[in-house]
Amino acid sequence: MNIFLTGANGYIGGAAAVALIAAGHRVRGLVRDKARADTVAAHGVEPVVGTLDDGALLQAEARAADAVVNAADSDHRGAAEALVAALTGSGKTLIHSSGSSIVADLAMGEPSERIFHEGDPIVPVADKAARVAIDRLVLAAPGIRTVVLCNTMIYGITNGPPAASVQIPELAGQAKASGVARHIGRGLNRWSNVHIADVAALYVLALAKAPSGAFMYVESGEASLGDIVRAIAARLGLAPAQSWPAEAAIAYFGRARAIYSLGSNSRVRGKMATALGWRPQYRSATKWIAEEMS
Repeated sequence: MNIFLTGANGYIGGAAAVALIAAGHRVRGLVRDKARADTVAAHGVEPVVGTLDDGALLQAEARAADAVVNAADSDHRGAAEALVAALTGSGKTLIHSSGSSIVADLAMGEPSERIFHEGDPIVPVADKAARVAIDRLVLAAPGIRTVVLCNTMIYGITNGPPAASVQIPELAGQAKASGVARHIGRGLNRWSNVHIADVAALYVLALAKAPSGAFMYVESGEASLGDIVRAIAARLGLAPAQSWPAEAAIAYFGRARAIYSLGSNSRVRGKMATALGWRPQYRSATKWIAEEMS
């Protein structure tokens, strides 16, 4: 199958591209410049140089492909609209990548018992309403086999072009830079999580088997941010982790990153991926940190 994939040099897109190629597909991947084009080409991806703002390019590539995987930016509405417009009525597949911060709260290190299951209504905080709207735009697209994969906290080293996830690398980077591993507040907030290799495997499986209109939470474990930071401290040989006041964390990481990526709860459970035959090989982010994180 000929696949057009956005975000070919990114953490999710690069891993998905390599997995799709290994499964026998041909992948044309969107990258921003020649240097990134050379990087993805070394992994078997046919590079397409352009940006998510190049609507005409996105539409031309989508029309020429048998299926499209949008893995570049969950918040770029223009790109989603261009891909939907190109594919409407074609019967082709569009896999769109979302993220489970759509159910994030404003806990800043405090716990929550709320767990979201597939099909549960989502009433997002204001900052995440636009992302939810994009997910719904994709799922409602007429004449397209649409699938939304809602990824949780992803960890692990990718087999694709060099790239890193957000949460664990940023927490580890702060710890390395300061010599002190820190969680926000009490660190009792929890996130569902999943290894990048298992994420990539699900993109392949979803392309082959997911029903149209499927919205899937991509998760295979859960941990508190406090436990993650303590695992980071132990792995790096640092003193015990410390609490960070919300104001200090926001000043260091920025408002959106501190509040939603590191301070919130994002607890979800997915059954649809398992029903497709997905069998994650990794189940513990803290175990990966203890044994593999560099």
